[in-house]
Amino acid sequence: MPLSRLTVLDLTRVRSGPLAVRQFADWGANVIKIEAPEAVDGSKGTGGDRDGSDFQNTHRNKRGITLNLKRPEGRELFYAMVAKADVVVENYRPDVKTRLGIDYESLRAVNRRIVLASISGFGQSGPYADRPGFDQIAQGMGGLMSVTGLQGQGPVRAGIPIADLSTGLYAAIGILIALMEREESGEGQWVHTSLLESQIAMMDFQATRWLIDGERPGQAGNNHPTSIPTGLFRASDGLLNLAGGGETMWRRICSALDLGDVVNRAEFASEDLRSKNRDPLNAILQKRFIDNTVGHWVDLLNEAGVPCGPVYGVDAMFADPHVEALAMRLPVQHKRLGPLDLLRSPVSLSRAAQRAEPTPERGEHTDAVLREFGVTAETIASLRARNVI
Repeated sequence: MPLSRLTVLDLTRVRSGPLAVRQFADWGANVIKIEAPEAVDGSKGTGGDRDGSDFQNTHRNKRGITLNLKRPEGRELFYAMVAKADVVVENYRPDVKTRLGIDYESLRAVNRRIVLASISGFGQSGPYADRPGFDQIAQGMGGLMSVTGLQGQGPVRAGIPIADLSTGLYAAIGILIALMEREESGEGQWVHTSLLESQIAMMDFQATRWLIDGERPGQAGNNHPTSIPTGLFRASDGLLNLAGGGETMWRRICSALDLGDVVNRAEFASEDLRSKNRDPLNAILQKRFIDNTVGHWVDLLNEAGVPCGPVYGVDAMFADPHVEALAMRLPVQHKRLGPLDLLRSPVSLSRAAQRAEPTPERGEHTDAVLREFGVTAETIASLRARNVI
């Protein structure tokens, strides 16, 4: 597979780190998920119920071992793995990383080609560096909650852990950049990002409205903050989602809906004016849309080249024939849980298919992996007896 030459040591927990690692696991990297022995932490798993849908989707395509990094023998085993690995990914707080001896300088002393990726809540330096991070806190401090929801409603979190997810993706991009640079320099490096940095970056045009224009964005609900008409409208049988900003789209909408002289009214003559007069414009559109079904309007407007669609719940989303054609389900066969449908990567390659292996059991591959790194069966038995693995 495309990334089969890479070995990635996964020390991550919960979501952002595991998501970063999953980008490599899905495309064939030898990902070794390292967890503490059961007797050390007594937990069901790192990131929720191990048999739960979230855990199973997040940790697929990895091999699993147990290793107690708080014991000197455990750290020595880990360093032996680092010596042959390409990437280590961790999301401990900065002070914990140093105490465990998995900081970049310690790992570079073992393998100068190693790429260490560190994910944290607030970054590796600064006054908040040692604070624990959580997605919703990053959404609040990163500005997202201030622009989400209906005007006057008060801050609202996004319906998915957008800070966690974006941080995992940014970390994966950073790792790939470091690996490509290593081809030229022969040296690894330290890649780090955080929930707060990633959430701020995801604010994108909303952030630059402040940085460049001095404009503090607020809540716009289902309307686009700058592009009109965009939003939700009620049809006779449900909700229609419309994205018709720009002069060309505006004229297409008026023609397709047969709105007569509305297109030439002075109060709607430009996008700025349509934005200023958003409420009366939306009222005109709403009066028209209520006369027919969502399906009717979706077909009519798409034929006219206007982006629009229905508003689905997750069940209806997966039932849509186009979503079925995209094959977003990733079927795997778990030896205990049976057949499972996970989410496939949204990336498609012309000469490679995504790997589809279930999440490993806790420590499922400990013996096999350690033997690959030269540890004898007798040593493995001794380490297990001493609760190192």
